[in-house]
Amino acid sequence: MILCASFPVLAAFAAALSPVSAAGAGGGDAASTENLVQPGQWKVTSTTVMNGSAMPPQSKARCLTAEQAGDVATTFGPVSGTINSTCERKEFDATGQTLKWRLQCRGQLDIDVAGSFNFDSPTHYTATITSMGRMAGAVISDVKTELEGERVGDCQP
Repeated sequence: MILCASFPVLAAFAAALSPVSAAGAGGGDAASTENLVQPGQWKVTSTTVMNGSAMPPQSKARCLTAEQAGDVATTFGPVSGTINSTCERKEFDATGQTLKWRLQCRGQLDIDVAGSFNFDSPTHYTATITSMGRMAGAVISDVKTELEGERVGDCQP
């Protein structure tokens, strides 16, 4: 399974994406991505097209801690957790208000996942995450998810 921070990108190839959860070990240049988002309660809306079929939009609430908000390169970056595959970060660029990454996994299941985030204000971001899964050379999953994150207030206990 491939994760962006701690959310599944390919969980039965149908999970909604919500990257503002717990920070992962994506790594990156935290200095260039500080203060791009505010901590607090976020509403993340995802619109997914899977294998050519549009899924209903989904919204999820997520609490973003000050630590997570201070390091968006890690919070929104890719983390791999695969079985019988080896993953390699092919691209990682955290510049200005954008974060772009690409992860490639090869093995029993070949997966290419790419993310592009635009933090247009400390209280709003948009993103596109694409993934292509192949097994024995045949495409078994082609997923594109558009995300919109909006800070809606302080975290709720």
